[in-house]
Amino acid sequence: MGARMPATAALGLAASTEAWARAAVGQPDLGDARRVRRAHHLVTAMIERPTASIPEACGNWADTKAAYRFWDTGQRLPDLPDRLRAGHTQATKAHLAGAGRILAVQDTTSLNWTHHPATTGLGPIGTEERSRGLLVHSTLAVTPTGVPLGLLDQQVWARDVTTRGKRHTRRTRATAEKESQKWLDGVTRAHADLPAGVTLVHVGDAESDVYDLFVQAQATPGTQLLIRAAQDRRTATGQHLWATLEAERVADVRAIDLPRTPERAPRQARLTLRWTRVTLAPPRNRKAGLAAVTLDAILVAEIDPPEGVPPVVWLLLTTVPVLTLEDAWERVGWYRYRWRIERYHLVLKSGCRIEERQLRTAARLESCLALYAIVAVRVLQVTELARETPDAPATGLVSTTEWRLLWLARHPDQSPPTEAPTLREVVREIAQFGGFLARKGDGEPGVITVWRGFQRLHDLVRGFHLAQSLAAYDEAQKYG
Repeated sequence: MGARMPATAALGLAASTEAWARAAVGQPDLGDARRVRRAHHLVTAMIERPTASIPEACGNWADTKAAYRFWDTGQRLPDLPDRLRAGHTQATKAHLAGAGRILAVQDTTSLNWTHHPATTGLGPIGTEERSRGLLVHSTLAVTPTGVPLGLLDQQVWARDVTTRGKRHTRRTRATAEKESQKWLDGVTRAHADLPAGVTLVHVGDAESDVYDLFVQAQATPGTQLLIRAAQDRRTATGQHLWATLEAERVADVRAIDLPRTPERAPRQARLTLRWTRVTLAPPRNRKAGLAAVTLDAILVAEIDPPEGVPPVVWLLLTTVPVLTLEDAWERVGWYRYRWRIERYHLVLKSGCRIEERQLRTAARLESCLALYAIVAVRVLQVTELARETPDAPATGLVSTTEWRLLWLARHPDQSPPTEAPTLREVVREIAQFGGFLARKGDGEPGVITVWRGFQRLHDLVRGFHLAQSLAAYDEAQKYG
């Protein structure tokens, strides 16, 4: 698997909110150092209060006006969102130096502003005639143990209303003329300026089963893929993919934990596993000029799912060589982390409430999104780090002062422990500030309750430091 960097190394996770914001925003080229400082200040405020309105997060009218002026900078810098995203993706990549193998998880979501009909510059989303919003395709860097590290790429666009109803022509159009080009662009942009010592494995759901993506990976050194198959493609033997895998003997049966999804509660599933090396033939309608692609295919299928629940069946295609049974199960484990990108988009919508922002134009909304996209990384990092490395010391996430204050606030009749608690213990305490009940059987807290609790912890720490300042002022006055 190559070298593995500490999960907290990316963007200085254990740093203060302000220091983390500076590291995550980076030093984007905004034409004026004051704008860069404003971006750092805004992300700091948003991290501390991600669910708040812009005036609530900023805290006063002067900072609120400065925030709106910042988003209006797009009138002078039309590519402001691109510059902001570039600052963050460059910072993420810089912190990955020497990290070894990293998962680059891609997916698309739509942001809906139909309820703000006066907003200009939006495009159609979904199937309803009146729906309007923006499309967002994100590539998130994730460790092989599941901890999100930062964005490697994010593409944002408004659909042209004239393209509605042309889906039936998709087989006759080149990939570059279709939205599926986003997968290829995501790979290209994620690899741009990538430091030495990093290998990216791009992980995608069935929508990413685009033949051109396999061709691109085969022709690009250092590009690896782990894709869930959607097409029952022909192989070089003339047999189709599914039949080829189903003809293989079952190599193993194991129980794995399945993460929560919008369609599925978390549960443990017993899966059979088959795998073999296959050579895929190019699509018949585009055979000329496309090479065959050789890769490994893995088929896992659930045994005895709960009554009324569809069984899990994944056919995974990977360019990462599968030489042993453990290699095959490792690839299945990596695919489970694909849901990190869905959780990231959930944080953008529910945690950061991006669809409730009212800025009147798509250009301002995209600039606002470029900052909240960074905030969502921090929100997700905190939750997943506690799940993936629960026994690590809490000082990897919060300072000694912070966890001691948290302990006193939650347990006022007890002295703080002499040694730092674990990450899991501290995150569960924080989540209880945000409404998590921590009852037996409740499982681990979700991103929303964790971040609500973090907002209260930020207020607690701020109050502590203000009290210290007041005491110092009173002391100076007494002896001044």
